[in-house]
Amino acid sequence: MSNIAVLGAQWGDEGKGKIVDLFCERFDIVARYQGGHNAGHTVRIGERRFVLKLVPTGILRPDKQVVIGNGVVVDPAALLEEIRDLEHAGIRVHGRLAISNRAHVIFPFHRMVEKISEARPDRVAIGTTSRGIGPCYEDKTGRRGIRMGDLVDRESFPELYRALAEDKQILARAFQLKETIDFDAIRRRYAELAECLRPMVCDTAALLNRAIASGRRVLFEGAQGTMLDIDHGTYPFVTSSNATAGGAATGTGVPPTRIHGVIGVSKAYTTRVGGGPFPTEVRGQEGDRLREAGNEFGAVTGRPRRCGWFDVPVVRYTAMINGFDSLVITKLDVLDDLDPIPVCVAYRLNGREITDMPDTHRALEAVEPVYEFLPGWRSTTSGLTRYEDLPSRARQYLQFLAERTGVEIGCISTGPERAQTIFVPGSKLEALLAGA
Repeated sequence: MSNIAVLGAQWGDEGKGKIVDLFCERFDIVARYQGGHNAGHTVRIGERRFVLKLVPTGILRPDKQVVIGNGVVVDPAALLEEIRDLEHAGIRVHGRLAISNRAHVIFPFHRMVEKISEARPDRVAIGTTSRGIGPCYEDKTGRRGIRMGDLVDRESFPELYRALAEDKQILARAFQLKETIDFDAIRRRYAELAECLRPMVCDTAALLNRAIASGRRVLFEGAQGTMLDIDHGTYPFVTSSNATAGGAATGTGVPPTRIHGVIGVSKAYTTRVGGGPFPTEVRGQEGDRLREAGNEFGAVTGRPRRCGWFDVPVVRYTAMINGFDSLVITKLDVLDDLDPIPVCVAYRLNGREITDMPDTHRALEAVEPVYEFLPGWRSTTSGLTRYEDLPSRARQYLQFLAERTGVEIGCISTGPERAQTIFVPGSKLEALLAGA
């Protein structure tokens, strides 16, 4: 019985929420393995719209168990607010959500540290959401962080917190921060939050491995996208965790040999939020048209996304890094009125075509995209559910992307609803979802 990982093939915001919600019908458990509450997944079910920040998307299926893995950083206040909102909407969370005792905790002073870092005059602004994600991961790798198991340990937490708070007080004084932070009030507040979360905190690595050994199927849910991976993305304009397929193993404690397939999710064009290189970005009226047609605004922050054309070198690179078995293409319908449709097929740097992804953001900013122009189909694909009903030129466009990226396209999303989806007959994706 196969377990799969679903993750972004670009810079995030590819529509993974809908895809995980759709696929998890075939699985027993959905496990989130990295990121924090800065990465939202939007799912539409009929007239209802859910924005999930920390709770895995599988929670919207009443018979599924969900797991927040050790690779995630957790803001307890944000998590409890999200749980309350879901339960108010009729979604039962208690008894279905497990939180890793090894996941690190975000405190309010982590947001302070992030604001200090972003505002420094000698630092390149990354364009973070200032939710404390990066500084929490810094404490994790600096071996001074507090984990969920520490938070719910009534005896150990006060002393661990005191040491971490002293570290942040020194930092606040060094930067002459005028903002008043009541560290004692934060400790008391988080001790209260710990009592609410205590029943959900456990060894999720053991939970997941036992489940797999008993024949239950797990879907590993990635946040953000491969090009934001701390190691393999457009550094330093990246997130602070491993958003690639490798993160599914390290972020849950499940061996890579127990993950049998990797599915990449990509838009039919490209978007990115925040700073950093974006070779195929289109500005002006063309960019505005893509943004409006695709409703390209952040699910959590509301920030407008930068928009551009499909970038073959990016997806070819992310396919190599992740080992994609299949691609899901989302928002095909956004291109319905375009003719022709540009596709970046290569990069040119210093007058010559390059085959590998540049290793620095400076080099990637300097590349010249090489475009091919494909004929548009000038008819609606919105809501179609059968591959043969797609306009012939839309099928040609998809086939072109598959050939150039080297990965089959096993699924096409033609709208935000679960039913607005096409599964390509005979694809490897179909076999993986079937458990083969």
